[in-house]
Amino acid sequence: GQRLSKQEIDQIVWDIVHNKLSAVELTYFVAACYTNAMSIEETILLTKAMVSHGQILKLNKRPVIDKHCIGGVPGNRTTMVVVPIIAAAGYFMPKTSSRSITSPAGTADTMEVLARVSFSIEKMKEIVLKTGGCIVWGGALNLAPADDKIISVERPLEIDAESQLIASIMAKKYSVSSTHILIDIPVGKDAKVKSMFGALKLKKDFEKIGKKLNKHIKVMITNGGMPIGNGIGPALEARDVLWLLKRDSRRPLDLEKKCLSICSNIFGMIGVKNGYKKALEMLESGKAYNKMVQIIRAQGGKETAPEDIKIGGHSCDFFSPEGGKVRDIDNISIARIARVAGAPNDKGAGIYLHRHIGDTVKKKEKLFTIYAESRRELEYAKDVAKASKAFIIRKTGM
Repeated sequence: GQRLSKQEIDQIVWDIVHNKLSAVELTYFVAACYTNAMSIEETILLTKAMVSHGQILKLNKRPVIDKHCIGGVPGNRTTMVVVPIIAAAGYFMPKTSSRSITSPAGTADTMEVLARVSFSIEKMKEIVLKTGGCIVWGGALNLAPADDKIISVERPLEIDAESQLIASIMAKKYSVSSTHILIDIPVGKDAKVKSMFGALKLKKDFEKIGKKLNKHIKVMITNGGMPIGNGIGPALEARDVLWLLKRDSRRPLDLEKKCLSICSNIFGMIGVKNGYKKALEMLESGKAYNKMVQIIRAQGGKETAPEDIKIGGHSCDFFSPEGGKVRDIDNISIARIARVAGAPNDKGAGIYLHRHIGDTVKKKEKLFTIYAESRRELEYAKDVAKASKAFIIRKTGM
């Protein structure tokens, strides 16, 4: 329960980066920070130590925009819509993203369906200066490398210490020289942040640390009570994103609404008036889609029709046992089913949601479809789905 000094934190981070700690010792450090949260001062010292032991992307541009979602909500693929909107409007957004820790897909897993995500910092800079944005895997860059080693321990333990979470996010943002950072904190019983009290505390901590690091921080507290979008899993989410950017009638409107709200807040931070309207204009004009294609090509991919994205060849539909309204969708169950089906390692695996909370359903109407790349994994996922209460239906008139 005692506090670490700057010297001690610097030494720990140096030891992590130079592989001086055994896997057991590193696990002890991560677990200790999870059970005994670091103070604000320690978190700032950890952030600065992480940055000092890695490379920094220097663009010599201003503003440089970044965003991060705390996570815990399946399908929340806002980055892949927000980056092309902001870049299409003429601003710089060098986005490093993570792979999945506990979810069916991280942004890097989904972007990898469309383009390469592993680059050197020199190549990342070239892509950003050419297109205005990028969506790359942070783990392939030498940006705050201690953070990547800490994440490798957190992943199998399925833990996310708050102090390390803040330090991890701020170190990566600091490393890409971002000046304006939007933090999305989804709140819900199954999200990483369970209560409004917890969200407000986290918001306050981010704002304090941002101020000390001389960064403009804006925190959005959003609804994390249900999955966002229809596809859950890399290929299904990539298809959703392209449908949205192409203005297809099959696009998920809840994801679109959230992306527009994020962009509106970002534009407000940098002094752009009528931000929501500006973001919508980027979508409606096709500029955001064209920018995404430019980014995909710059990252070694090619323009792909959403319908051509390969989805798992084995599938099973689940139907409503009765008529009524969808009262609840359990994020944890949805994520577990998608992961058992093979996501994120099998890009085509996952779940497609046909209904959302508040929707009216008839008896035997389709609720969701599981996709897998092998028959065996589909059978496992079906068993998990049958045993879980992924959808709660309230009978009409009750």
